[in-house]
Parts: sequence; C-alpha cells; structure tokens
Amino acid sequence: MSLVKKPTTGMKDIMPEEMRIRDYCIRQIEETYSTFGFSHIETPCVEHIENLCSKQGGENEKLIFKVLKRGEKLNLAEAKEENDLVDSGLRYDLTVPLARFYSNNSANLPQPFKALQMGNVWRADRPQKGRFRQFMQCDIDILGEASNLAEIELVLATTTLLSKLGFENFRVKMNERRILKAMAVYAGFPEDQMDIVFIILDKMDKIGFDGVKEDLINNGFEEAVVNKYMALFDEMNKADDALMYLKEALKDSIEDGVIDNLKEIFSTVEAAKVANCEIAFDPTLVRGMGYYTGTIFEIEMAELNCSVAGGGRYDKMIGKFTGNDTPACGFSIGFERIITILLDRGFKVPGETEKYAFLVEKGMDAARMGEIIKEAAELRNTGKVVLIAKMNKNKKFQKETLKNEGYTEFKDFYVEGLKN
Repeated sequence: MSLVKKPTTGMKDIMPEEMRIRDYCIRQIEETYSTFGFSHIETPCVEHIENLCSKQGGENEKLIFKVLKRGEKLNLAEAKEENDLVDSGLRYDLTVPLARFYSNNSANLPQPFKALQMGNVWRADRPQKGRFRQFMQCDIDILGEASNLAEIELVLATTTLLSKLGFENFRVKMNERRILKAMAVYAGFPEDQMDIVFIILDKMDKIGFDGVKEDLINNGFEEAVVNKYMALFDEMNKADDALMYLKEALKDSIEDGVIDNLKEIFSTVEAAKVANCEIAFDPTLVRGMGYYTGTIFEIEMAELNCSVAGGGRYDKMIGKFTGNDTPACGFSIGFERIITILLDRGFKVPGETEKYAFLVEKGMDAARMGEIIKEAAELRNTGKVVLIAKMNKNKKFQKETLKNEGYTEFKDFYVEGLKN
C-alpha cells in the first residue's frame, strides 16, 4: 500500500502565509471578546455519541465522524447494528459540548457565564469553497441570562470583532422561532408538519417567493392555507414596520411580549453598535438546528453568497443534561469563511514584527558562527524575528521564498566576511 501525499478529502494543509492570518484573527478574537467579559474555555474534540445523537443538531447529526469502540469493547462478531460498534464521535459543533461542560461544571462558574470557545469541529459534508470537513469554529455563549441582554451583547461583540477585522457593510439578520411558529399557526398548518414548512421557507433566498409557495402546495398543504401564509410576507413587504404589522396580525397566535422583545434588541443594538453594518428583521430566517427556542440571527457578506456567522437562543438544551432548563444564547462566526474572504482580499497582517533573515555560507567556522548567533540574539531581545539558515546555491529564489514569509531584512554571511 503506497502512502498518499494529499490530505484527506475535505481537509487541508495550512501554509505559513495563511497561518499568520489565522493566528492574527485568533488574537483579535480573544482580545475583543475578552473586553466583553467572555472567558476562554476548551472542551474535548471527542464527545459521547449519545450527546451527539440527541436530536438537537439537525442535519449535522447525519454528518458525524463516529469513533469505534476500543479493545475488548469492540466486538465485531456480536454486533448487530452500528450503535454496537461506536461509543463516541468527533464533535460537529461547539454548542452541544458546551451544554455538557456547563452541566458538569456550573457550580464552579460565575452566573451568568460568558464562554468563548475556539476549536476544530468535523462534519462529513460535501466540501466547497469556504467549507471543509475539518474546520475551526469560534463561539461565544451566555448561559444563565434569560433577558435579551444576552442577545444584545452577543450581536454587539460579534459585529465589533468583524469591524476590527476590516469588514463593513455586512448585514445582521434576525428572527424569532416563536414568530415563525405563530405565523404557521395563524395560516393553519398542522403543528406536527411545521418542520416541513420551515425547511421549505428556508429556501426562499434560492427559489424565491413563488418557489416557496409552489413547494408548499406540492408537499400536500392546502392551497388556502398556503395563500394565507404567503399573504403575511406580502403584507410585511408593504408595511412601514413589519414587526408592528405582525404584532397586530398574530395577536391571537403569539405569546405576549415576543415581538416587543425583538424590537428592543433591534433598537438597542442599532443605538450601541460601533460597526458599519445593517441590522434587519428577516421573517424567512429559520436556522436549521433543532435546539433553537427563541431569537435567531445570521450575518451575511457580499463576498460569499452565504452566511458567515449564526446563532440564537437555546433555552432547553442544558435541561436535557440536568433536568432543569437554563437560559442560553450563542453566536458562532464561520472562522474558515472569514479566512477565505481575507485571503481573497490579499489581506496582510498589520503591524507585523520586523523579520530578519541571516543567510550563512556553508563552511563557517564555529567562532564566527557563535558571533552570528549572538548578533541574532541581540536583535531578538529587541523584539525582532531573526531566522538563521544555511545559504542555498540559488540564493535569489531562497530570498524570494523568505519574502513571501514576511522577511524584509537580509544579511548574507560568507566565510570570507559579511556581504549585503
């Protein structure tokens, strides 16, 4: 069996130039989110299979990389189904592990708890630009805060970060799962089939208004119900204030205060945001995760025809571990998509440390080599980066390669003396 040089499908090697940008972004994430009071934590990349398959992860549960049992526990002869062979899997997101972490450690955490997580996750998905099977996620979550202060802080922190990374004119879309449900109830859709309605609605940006209407009818829903449902979107488009229109139209179908709560989030974020971005109500925003219970949000950018961040409130997840529901809300940026945009822009890390390359001719005697190393140490003590390397025969190509790595100052040391 011959060895394979290329990475596994959907995964990639990361070159130094990209790694510098990734490291810079990670530093910006940690610095920005820490100013909002988020604490950095870490959870294992391998999670119990029961947790990953708890019907809270939507379609992602079909994309789990499962881990076989080990040693004597792996009994192939007696296995009757897949579950007899696996007991864990690679995490497909950071939210389910966070819920387990909080359930296990809440007694030793401040209340409410503001968590920052960064780490790789794995999904057996179809790879495409900006989407991989192994990818970095960056999440901030607020656990134990029932008020809309959680949503406000999450949106402000995320938009502030994106602004610091040089992004502007992006769009923050928000909706409410309880509004989605109330609209479906108002139209007359059966409650046990609402997930089908939402899956179709989620395709609005791809198939348009007429496509959604046709798809709903083709799925067996009564035309009168579909027409009543789609009329809500028509009227919202005409209204000066879509949320106020919905508040009146859905007054018999929605919980008191839901729409006022969302309006308060909009007005507060709009007043406090430092980023140059649009905050918009999007009644077609669904978010596929099964664990969302309230406010949901996404961020879209013109550079990629998809969202680059998303999240929402999930007040029921932690209760599945503890038996007691805990308010929870989170926002995740698509780290890989952000990196893809920055690479496409030709982004250069600002304020990089000055980098020297000392190229030393082969055959240099030990005493002179010691002097060169001492000179490098003196520069390093002043905060400079100094690389010492043997000089290649093709010195021009060697220097061009080093320039691509950010080296700007060169010193050539020959056996007979220093040459610039």
